Amino acid sequence: MPTIWTIGYERLLPAELVAELRAAGVQRLVDVRYRPQSRRAGMSKTRLGELLSDNGIAYEHRRALGTPPDIRWFYKNNRSPEGAERFAAHVETTAVDDLDALAAELSSPIAPRTALMCLEADPAVCHRRTLTEHLRQRMPRLRVVDL
Repeated sequence: MPTIWTIGYERLLPAELVAELRAAGVQRLVDVRYRPQSRRAGMSKTRLGELLSDNGIAYEHRRALGTPPDIRWFYKNNRSPEGAERFAAHVETTAVDDLDALAAELSSPIAPRTALMCLEADPAVCHRRTLTEHLRQRMPRLRVVDL
């Protein structure tokens, strides 16, 4: 059964993020932040990619699967249902090819164990939930594990 993991680093230091991923056997982290920058040391694209690589985890940034600033505003202002609705429309119009490609990758028998990552700790109020729902539309048997 194809599986995807999700994780938010909001409450994690870089070493803790790596430990969570390694404990789950994750082999590839797909960063779904629109802008892969962080005020937290070690969580920006280049440094995070290096840390993950040093720990045997591949890093990929997929900007198209991130939340643009105008939609992110809803999530930041405790209006996540509105944000999810807008993000769903956004991703299905601007990132269909990216969603289809990720679904195809996850369906492969040689797919690396993959996790989606962004900042938000709670997947219930994060765009990761919308992404996994849209992946499930493409892969009904997809199992989602939130770390």
